[in-house]
Parts: sequence; structure tokens; C-alpha cells
Amino acid sequence: MEDSSTLRLLSVFLTLELLSLSNGTDSAKLECPIRITPDTMVMQYKSETQNATCTPTSDSVPNVDKIFWQGLQGKGTDNTVWFVDTHKDWNERPVCYANFQGIETCHKTLNFILYKTPDSVRIQHLDNSSSVVENGELQLQCDVINVAPAQNLRIHWYRGNETLKTGPMQMTRCWTDNDTNCNISMIRSPVNVSFTVSITLNRNHSGADFRCEAQLDLGPGGPDPPPNMMSSPLSITVFYKPTINTTKLPKTIPVFRGYPEELVCEADGHPPPTIQWLYSSDKAPHELEGKLTVSEAGLYNCTATNDVDSTVHVVVVILKEDYLPLIAGFVAVTVVAISIVFLFIYSIYYKNTKMRRYSLKNPKLSTHDGNVAHNGWDLPLPMTKLS
Repeated sequence: MEDSSTLRLLSVFLTLELLSLSNGTDSAKLECPIRITPDTMVMQYKSETQNATCTPTSDSVPNVDKIFWQGLQGKGTDNTVWFVDTHKDWNERPVCYANFQGIETCHKTLNFILYKTPDSVRIQHLDNSSSVVENGELQLQCDVINVAPAQNLRIHWYRGNETLKTGPMQMTRCWTDNDTNCNISMIRSPVNVSFTVSITLNRNHSGADFRCEAQLDLGPGGPDPPPNMMSSPLSITVFYKPTINTTKLPKTIPVFRGYPEELVCEADGHPPPTIQWLYSSDKAPHELEGKLTVSEAGLYNCTATNDVDSTVHVVVVILKEDYLPLIAGFVAVTVVAISIVFLFIYSIYYKNTKMRRYSLKNPKLSTHDGNVAHNGWDLPLPMTKLS
């Protein structure tokens, strides 16, 4: 029994000695020997009430005189439990204090966040226009209504399903429901905030839907994934100058005499451009819906025009002779001439080798059957002996 009392007194003495070092230098300062459970509370607005408990660490229990809670709003409690009011405890910083025998009072702060998701998120063009000229800057504004705490808010911008890599984003306004300005680094209750960003647009952005997303980054103790809300899409029209399709309309086009060629001038632009042809040819070519039928050499200018600008494409038409009919005629005459020569040669050959000659002068009478031999050939001619 005596040994047990001695050990207990020694333990108390050592604890008091360690705690007394907190009044010395910073290098020897000890942590307040209390524990808050849980040490972090991230609560949603109007959610079920929870509490945090403050207790001494096990080896400091014998030296505790008092443990109590105190909040920034004057709210306090003389016991070890802090109850959270999720309807109004926006700016609370619950602090647990502990009095120990022989040392000063020490404390720990509960990491507490009461958050509220936005009532709405909306996106708009700052000058209230839904169109912009190519390479111009589009200023988008994202309004987040009735969110808390605004200092934990992160804004993401999207074009379609693609996340936009934007330049610097700034918060342009913070206001409350009674339209008073606010500082989001100080206030933790629900406020309305606006963020703006500038985007340089090209023709590929025309007709695209832009959106902004508000996300509450509440840290490791917050919900996973973080609460977020997306705005409705904002469609943007980009006006851009015409671009003529030079694949269908090269700079130089050969035209064979007697064979008209159709020149097709197509252009992409917004608003849709009008097509006009100008030409130096003496003969007026036939023109229909941007298509020009030409048969004469010259310069032909295709001009595409819309409200943004004009684009001109010059086509040089070169007139060429079509030698194909002459070549075809020459080939035909050559074939006929060769055929005639061939027939002539063949007729001579046939006459000399295939045709047989017969003579009835001085026939030789056969002593056997009265036939006449034909010039030594084996084919006999029948002959009748006359009396």
C-alpha cells in the first residue's frame, strides 16, 4: 500500500515538473495534455446535431482541476462536451480549456466547419452579349448564391466536357442577402460571391456550351467527393471572317478550248458569307450560287464577305488547246493506211502461193485411162478420145 502511494506521488510530481516547463523557453514548451474527440468536425447546415468531447490524457488525470469549453460568440459550457448547433454556429471556434494543479491554464481548439452548399450557381457573359468576334476576349462571370464558408470555395470552368485552363481568376464581389459587402477571409456565414475569368476565343468555340462549377473544398475531414454544384450551360456564338476552300479552288486552273470548266468557290465563316465573282475575261461567264462556268483565259477573283471581314482568292485560268481529237484522227488514218498496205501484201502472197494454173495446150494423153496429166500434178483431167 505504501509502495503504491509512493509511486502515485512520484507520478504526480513528474507530471507537474513537465507541465511547469510550459512557462519556460519555446523549445521546452509542452503540448496541453488534453484530447478532443473528434479533433475535426465538418458539419452540413441543418444536419443532425453532434458533439465533441474534451478529456485529459491518461497520465494527467490526477492533476486536473477543471475542463470547460468556450466559444467566440460567448457560448460556453462547464462540462467536457460541446454541442454543435448546425442552424447557426457559423463563426464558432470552440476552444477546450483545462486547469491543472500548479500550472497555468492551457487549451486546444476544435477544428470545426459548418458548411452550406449553394442555393444556385449561374454563369453569364459580363456585357450580357452571347456573341464575340474571333480572337476577342470573353469575360465570364460565375455567381454562387448563399454558400458557406466562401473561403473554401473553388471554381472550375468547362467548355462542353472539357475543363478550361484559364488564366488568373479573381473574386469580384462578395455580398450578403442584405446587399452589404463582405470579406470572405473573415466571414464564415452564407454569402453570395462572384468570380470572373477572361478567355480568348477562336472559331472552334462557336456554339460551345460554357459552364462553371462551384466546389467546397473542406479538407480531409470533409465529404468525399467534395460537395459541388454546376451552372446551366451558356452558349456562345463566335463571329469570324470567311475562309475560302482552296482545295476545291486552286490558284491556277487549265481550261481546254471548247470544254468549259466550272469554278467552285466555297467559304466558311460566321455569319455565313456571300460569294461574288469578279473577272477580266471579255466574255461574261455563267454564274450560279458561287459556281462560275469559264471557257476563256483570264483572272477570276472570288470574294467572300460577311459582317466581320472579306477574303479574296485570285484564280488564273490558262487556255490550252485540246490535241486529243487531232491525235485520235492521226491514229485512225495510220491504222487505215497500215490496213491497206497489209491487204495489198497479202493479196500478192495469196496469188503467188495459193492459186493454181491450168493449160489445155498440147495435153499429154494417158495411155492407161485416157486422162490428161496436168503439168505434172497428180490430179488428172478426164479426157474422151475422139474418133
